[in-house]
Amino acid sequence: MRLRNLLAAATVALAVTGCGTSTGSGGDPVPAPVSPAELAKVTLKVGDQKGGVKSLLTAAGLLKDVPYQIEWSTFTSGPPLLEAASAGAIDLGRVGNTPPIFAAAANAKIAVISPAKAPVADDAILVPADSPLKQVSELRGKTIGVAKGSSAHGQILYTLRANGLSTKDVKLSFLQPSEAYAAFNQHQIDAWAVWDPYTAQAQLESRARVLADGRDTTNGYVFQVASKAALADAGRNSAIRDYVTRVAHAQRWAETHRAEWARVWAAETGLKPEVAQAATQRGVELPVPFDDQVVKSEQELADAFGEDKTLPGKVDFAKFVDRRFVPDLDAARSN
Repeated sequence: MRLRNLLAAATVALAVTGCGTSTGSGGDPVPAPVSPAELAKVTLKVGDQKGGVKSLLTAAGLLKDVPYQIEWSTFTSGPPLLEAASAGAIDLGRVGNTPPIFAAAANAKIAVISPAKAPVADDAILVPADSPLKQVSELRGKTIGVAKGSSAHGQILYTLRANGLSTKDVKLSFLQPSEAYAAFNQHQIDAWAVWDPYTAQAQLESRARVLADGRDTTNGYVFQVASKAALADAGRNSAIRDYVTRVAHAQRWAETHRAEWARVWAAETGLKPEVAQAATQRGVELPVPFDDQVVKSEQELADAFGEDKTLPGKVDFAKFVDRRFVPDLDAARSN
């Protein structure tokens, strides 16, 4: 009830206040907020992965009073989600730390608008239970399945570097999670780099073993990323402001309601209850300040991909950051 009251107050504020600045961080103009009547006509197209955000908002009770329509689309990983956002097929979606970097390298028409920090123990490099591999250095010459440009791709890069290797010392087989899981179970790849709930699923259903995880390597950031076209539209910009605030509230709720979220997540997506429970018990995403440290850490990851020759040229991550919603996000974190 308290969460819904907070969101109701924020929704009313959409009609009477501005977004805090006349331009976003990238210099793009911020449209004036729309009236409740205009907002009610908006359909916000949201990209999701494995139902994670939709189930979270549902479990927290924050989809009951949304003052606009939401049209959900499911994507296998972050890179195709951001391709859709850049093309205007969706308005925004949640991705890990690496997809925005690959999108920036392609000069995608997107902006990073809201950060959170996820547990990094689920960012894992898995091997089959009977694999002879015991340490990362033994991956030299081996085949690793991974979704190209995903957070797992960044995890591989950093983990290999920490162990004196590069991506050139292994063979990366670029597979989406469902393809990689099949290849993993059939021993067509030696290792699989992935994230929850796939990590939990592989551990519980296939007895996968964690060779390395993201602790002490990956930064753990996840982002809401919007299309520039949506941010330039007054109605959708107002809806996005409300939506990212709801997500921040839901993330804070989940920290103390992991079992409730797991039940809804399983029911919404068909995940086995024990898989959803294992994933949520490992940790939840929590909103963090959108400060210079976030941008600096992402720039370091972008530079690492450049040094690895995975991406051509220099990626300036800051050019794809828009902090227009920071006042609202800060308020959501403190309430």
